[in-house]
Amino acid sequence: MRGSVDGLGSSLPLGPMLPAVFADDDLAQRFVAGIDEALAPIPNVLDCLPAYFDPALAPLDFTRWLATWVGAETDGTEPEHLLRAAVAAAARLHRVRGTRRGLAETVRLAFGVAPEITESGAAGWSAHPLGPVPGERRPRLHVHLRLPDPTLADEVRLETLVAATRPAHMPYTVQVTAAEPPERTLEP
Repeated sequence: MRGSVDGLGSSLPLGPMLPAVFADDDLAQRFVAGIDEALAPIPNVLDCLPAYFDPALAPLDFTRWLATWVGAETDGTEPEHLLRAAVAAAARLHRVRGTRRGLAETVRLAFGVAPEITESGAAGWSAHPLGPVPGERRPRLHVHLRLPDPTLADEVRLETLVAATRPAHMPYTVQVTAAEPPERTLEP
């Protein structure tokens, strides 16, 4: 949380700026020293303001707040490195929202694992009109995520992400399963 920091010196102390008549006045100097201590964080924050808007440098609590500003798909439970990556990628992800690539990247940033996405759409080109339409007649989207230790909360989180970032007209299903452990090799 932002606030006062004990012992933080002011970069602009008020004591030396007082008129000369208060230079030797102990009460006036102690009074403005108290004001200096209360105001010291303000110039320090303003001096570092650009760092507050860089998700790699901002304090963690400010990064969570910044996530709400940029519309990052976060829920407050993700690890710090995934939160910072989601905030940094938010603007780019808004440009590809509703696409397979955008959905895959959003899920990867939320869980740290790339999803398997199957969909009914396709694209084709023909020199002759009224050619066959590629893809399936009924739209569908299925997102399958393999996690090392899946929970019900992971499925709910995936459902929320897919609902928010899929194409608006597309019916969808989600599935979260346990990832298969890597095969162990026996060393001679």
